[in-house]
Amino acid sequence: MDHGLIGDAVGREAEIRVLVVDDHDLFRAGIASLLGTEPDIQVVAQASGGRAGIRLAAELRPDVVLMDLQMPDLDGTEAIREIVDGRPSTRVIALTVLSGDQDVESAVQAGACGFLAKETPIEEVAAAVRAAAQGGAWLSPRAAEVVLGRVRRADLRPPSPSPAVEQLSPRELDVLRLIARGMENAEIAESLQISPSTVKNHVSSVLTKLGLPSRIRAAIYAVRSGLD
Repeated sequence: MDHGLIGDAVGREAEIRVLVVDDHDLFRAGIASLLGTEPDIQVVAQASGGRAGIRLAAELRPDVVLMDLQMPDLDGTEAIREIVDGRPSTRVIALTVLSGDQDVESAVQAGACGFLAKETPIEEVAAAVRAAAQGGAWLSPRAAEVVLGRVRRADLRPPSPSPAVEQLSPRELDVLRLIARGMENAEIAESLQISPSTVKNHVSSVLTKLGLPSRIRAAIYAVRSGLD
């Protein structure tokens, strides 16, 4: 079942408009309800399948889409691709059962800007939505463990640093390694004993120097280059 505008969300002045796409009714309704209590987040609609998600994303133009990767009518990865191709400014976070065997890297290639395990606490889901809306990417530590573990297993070539790595400063290399462990900026700042704003600058510099669009792609890059 697909839904239009949700209850008291109508007319609310919320900065971040979210579409939730998942074929499990209780999970979808639960996460939508909990996100709806956040003062700066408005759940504009829910969809029970990938095709409906694509349609609602085109109609409602949400800022962020939470997308299940495994749905019966259309693969979540394909739905992500169509949504991002249709409106590149829409940010899509993949919802994944981390024990599943879906092709997570394909979702990254399709345009996902983050990954959340379905058991992620709502506070972290809300934080991921905010990060995505601001142009960032989110890879929780547990998701990083699984996502990057799959990359390691799939890539049988001996790891060797790319020549592009030589452009990075020692501190930028440190930041890249910690990104590959799934750390967020605040955690990196604490680990390296520098300010979060300095970490943000380093992350931006790393992405620019390596020509990468997101920190998830940076994490995958680090793993494939043997830097993690």
